[in-house]
Amino acid sequence: MKSKVDLRKELHRWQQTTLKKVLERSPERKQSFKTTSDIELKRLYMPFDIEEMEYMEELGLPGEYPFTRGVQPTMYRGRFWTMRQYAGFATAEETNKRYKYLLKQGQTGLSVAFDLPTQIGYDSDHPLCAGEVGKVGVAIDSLADMEILFDGIPLDKVSTSMTINATAAMLLAMYIAVAEKQGVPLDQLRGTIQNDILKEYTARGTYIYPPKESMRIITDIFAFCKDRLPQWNTISISGYHIREAGSSAVQEVAFTLADGIAYVKAAIEAGLDVDSFARRLSFFFGAHNNFLEEIAKFRAARRMWAKIMRERFGAKKPSSWMLRFHTQTAGCTLTAQQPENNVVRVAFQALAAVLGGTQSLHTNSRDEAFALPTEESVTIALRTQQIIAYESGVADIVDPLGGSYAIEALTEQIEERATEYIQKIDEMGGAIKAIESGFIQREIANSAYKYQKEIEEKERIIVGLNEFTVEESPFTDILKISPEVERYQREKLNKVRSQRDSQRVKDSLKRLKEAAQGTENLMPYILEAVKSYATLGEIADALREVFGEYKEHTIIT
Repeated sequence: MKSKVDLRKELHRWQQTTLKKVLERSPERKQSFKTTSDIELKRLYMPFDIEEMEYMEELGLPGEYPFTRGVQPTMYRGRFWTMRQYAGFATAEETNKRYKYLLKQGQTGLSVAFDLPTQIGYDSDHPLCAGEVGKVGVAIDSLADMEILFDGIPLDKVSTSMTINATAAMLLAMYIAVAEKQGVPLDQLRGTIQNDILKEYTARGTYIYPPKESMRIITDIFAFCKDRLPQWNTISISGYHIREAGSSAVQEVAFTLADGIAYVKAAIEAGLDVDSFARRLSFFFGAHNNFLEEIAKFRAARRMWAKIMRERFGAKKPSSWMLRFHTQTAGCTLTAQQPENNVVRVAFQALAAVLGGTQSLHTNSRDEAFALPTEESVTIALRTQQIIAYESGVADIVDPLGGSYAIEALTEQIEERATEYIQKIDEMGGAIKAIESGFIQREIANSAYKYQKEIEEKERIIVGLNEFTVEESPFTDILKISPEVERYQREKLNKVRSQRDSQRVKDSLKRLKEAAQGTENLMPYILEAVKSYATLGEIADALREVFGEYKEHTIIT
């Protein structure tokens, strides 16, 4: 019978002999071995680093609580993640062509990028929108544009994600109206609206209304979709934009889940049963360059949310405990210098998302540090996902890095640190109070400053940016949006206004304002206004008159 080896003694022996000899001859690199969240990385991880872990309580089995190892028992052996390339530019006509191109290339879900005027509730002819129409996404002014956007695309055959927040209710209403015109039953619609306004106040800025009124619209959407659109994800609680603003991986998990807690509380306070809406909550994370930390981050977030939903909110259904998420590779890591390097960055980031168990994935394109991607670039980005899926072999095993001493230790440390943040936010009165006090904004700003300082002082090497640089010619193969787009969009808008029933529009907007002054669910009134071809700006303005606009407070760090 073999005697049991004392691993701690063996590690000490190795350190004093084998390792010591090598270090005397060849010292390790002079750097701090830490993750982006300042988690100190050990030289070597051993079984005793996770010996206190209770397997079934902390890991469990795939498809079972606490879902650390994945939300589905078979994961990608059943079906691959949804390959959903984020796209939208110029007009609905141009974007419709891009969607059809991507679907032909093997994309399995649509993801709509809207231009800035659409995101903040202004029509394309509003004075504030000059120069912005169609630039960072597609311009949608009314139901007429939405009909063009999805022309020839059967909405019962695709899953559609819409990255829209302050005007999410209006865009969802337009999508519903298009589906009805196509004859598609609403219970067959699959997709997601981002609808996550809290992170707009901390990290992005496309808010319109104050938090209280914004939360009312969000919970109205939850209630409206609960029975009518049972397959629709009514919110995608976003850590991606928090990370893009400069947070660490731990902060991304903590602040995202804190926002999630706020949404669940608001819905319960609005009278909804937690199990009636929880399974339609989804999440959205970024995938960055620190490969092992990112994998551990996804696993930690999944485990934390399961505990939060079961223990804190008393959700009874396993589907209510699941954290299902979309991932996008990190736009903020892409460099204008040596842009071909971005293909490599994206591949590693996408691989981390898959190893972390994502349900849906967007891969950024090599040229996005310059402009919206060209067709060639977006094809390479999609092919990156397809190579991971069909050639790498990592999709053939459920949670292939589960049990890795390093991964499990990092997962535990991320959970511990993120939980500490959530406890601090709870003590402040929740996410909204933490936002209003500027706490979350300061934490993100401090993290961003630290990261940038490390780059400038070469404590953090970015290949092609602060090391391994070369002389190179300006990158010229970029997608440019013609100034004619704005003129054309305004002409279309004027045509819609001239051909619609003006009295019907006026009456629908009046009813919407009256409903906003009371407590009724706003979605039926927004849908009625959309079907009358009231414009996005008119609907947003009707609510502005009742709710007012949020003014950002200056945060001093």
